[in-house]
Amino acid sequence: MKSAIITGGTGGLGRALTPLLIDQDFRLGITYLIPEEAEALERDLRPDPDQVFLRRVDSSEPEAFDTFVKDCADRFGSVDALVSLVGGWAGGTDVEDTDDVRFERMLDLNLRSTFYAVRAVLPELRKSGKGRIITIGSRAAVDNPSGQAAFNMAKAAVVSLTKSLANELRGTEITANTLLPSVIDTPATRQAMPYADYVDWPTPEEIAGVIAFMLSDEAAVMNGATVPVYGNT
Repeated sequence: MKSAIITGGTGGLGRALTPLLIDQDFRLGITYLIPEEAEALERDLRPDPDQVFLRRVDSSEPEAFDTFVKDCADRFGSVDALVSLVGGWAGGTDVEDTDDVRFERMLDLNLRSTFYAVRAVLPELRKSGKGRIITIGSRAAVDNPSGQAAFNMAKAAVVSLTKSLANELRGTEITANTLLPSVIDTPATRQAMPYADYVDWPTPEEIAGVIAFMLSDEAAVMNGATVPVYGNT
């Protein structure tokens, strides 16, 4: 039985990924920030406590995440994968209008959260000699739409971090790849974009299926990839 850490695993995408990986006999260490989301996941899935370990961890506190990873390794015997889902979007400003607070917020939510997670998990993956790291970039990291410069920069840095890591891991059986979503059909996204045509948006379940494949043995040949999951958007 493999074990994976999912940061932000109680959010829209995490709620689709968690039951899929449970069905595939993964043991899961899941971080969350909003207690109501964790309660909803436990209420809906009623996961086996020996298979799912939830803890509130602020992604801006690297020491807390280091402790969580070590506790997962002790609990499960190993850590075989990381799926770093923590992130957030803010738009509405061009470069010259982006203040320091917004800029730092985007770096915290998207880049620093990913970096801290990767740095904490790598020693555990090296112990077993193999594993998977999946980070979440964005279509915006390559398309760079106007009006959201801070988000674009932070997600582009996530892609760069993951490619750097993939190069560092060459010659091992540990891989690092980035998923590039565009707009995901979640209740929060529909609320934020009430007049959009969401019929072509990819669903969390569809993207979760891609992540599950990237975690599989069949995906061992993928390293340093940026995988678009745009749907028909």
